Amino acid sequence: MMVQVYGIKNCSTVKKALDWLTEHGVDYTFHDYKKLGISEDKIKEWQKVFGWEPLINKRGTTWRKLDSIEQEAVTDQKSASKLMQEHTSLIKRPIIDGNGIYLLGFNEEEYDKSL
Repeated sequence: MMVQVYGIKNCSTVKKALDWLTEHGVDYTFHDYKKLGISEDKIKEWQKVFGWEPLINKRGTTWRKLDSIEQEAVTDQKSASKLMQEHTSLIKRPIIDGNGIYLLGFNEEEYDKSL
């Protein structure tokens, strides 16, 4: 099985997920969306799977650094998508995408069940 992992390389949660994948023999490729960006189409695909709200990491420093006007402007899928493209660090991570499997964040039980 080969999956695509989306995230930021220096994120501790992403590191846990990559370690889990390696330990369990799951082949993956990694896409660092902080360095490489992310397409609007990919964000729309994820929004269809997860919804737009779970994709935004509101506990992270990037969200907290936005002014209240920017935060309050995120009211729907379109505005969320635009902001996630401008500030890719806002996207919750990691996202596992492959073979019809989509996982958001790292949850060992979900990984055991799905991968």
